[in-house]
Amino acid sequence: MTVSAGAARFSRALRVIAALLAALAVAAAAYASHGLSGDAQARLSVAAAFAFGHGVAILALAGIGAGRAFQAVLTVMLAGLLLFAGSLAAAALWGTSTALAPFGGSLLILAWLGIAVTFAFSMAE
Repeated sequence: MTVSAGAARFSRALRVIAALLAALAVAAAAYASHGLSGDAQARLSVAAAFAFGHGVAILALAGIGAGRAFQAVLTVMLAGLLLFAGSLAAAALWGTSTALAPFGGSLLILAWLGIAVTFAFSMAE
């Protein structure tokens, strides 16, 4: 089975973004540990943990190349991560609202459920 050129580019772009997110997460964790305290430190630490974990997950899953539905699920995961971790990081660094975090968290939950469904149906074949 061959992967289309568009799917290959999408997978490569996701891998690049995921690796950059993981690197950013390490830097954010270091800054949270050494440059912040209190609530800001806790928020940035959670953001870093989510960014690292989901960055690694996207990096691993992007290589599967399981069609458009799976690509859509990974895109939802990336959007959820940016909204969730981004909202927490912005609150920690610049004192902004965390109003987008619940929406991002909901998208992350939906993405993981989408991945479970995708794998469940692929196992049935």
